[in-house]
Amino acid sequence: MQIKVSARHGHLSPASQSKITAKVSRLKRYFDRLTALNVTVDLQNAGLPAVEIVASAEHFHDMVSHEHSAHLWRSVDGAVQKLEQQLRKHKEKVRDHKHAETARRG
Repeated sequence: MQIKVSARHGHLSPASQSKITAKVSRLKRYFDRLTALNVTVDLQNAGLPAVEIVASAEHFHDMVSHEHSAHLWRSVDGAVQKLEQQLRKHKEKVRDHKHAETARRG
């Protein structure tokens, strides 16, 4: 899985980038087929940093989460939580769909 962290309208320190990468890499445990995660931190408004995470998965459209908060780390945590919910919901749909098919056959 590829993880790309980028900043818009500002600069992130290497320590911040590695911390964001560590937080985002936890998403792999919710859905195995993730191929890429692109994290964009928008620092245009210094008092309200925005974070966008785009998750690409095999055989599925991209999932996107946005979050903006007064603190950068709250924004990152909020965006990660939103994406976790999307991945869990998608995984449940896929799992329930497969179980429904086998139940119809039997």
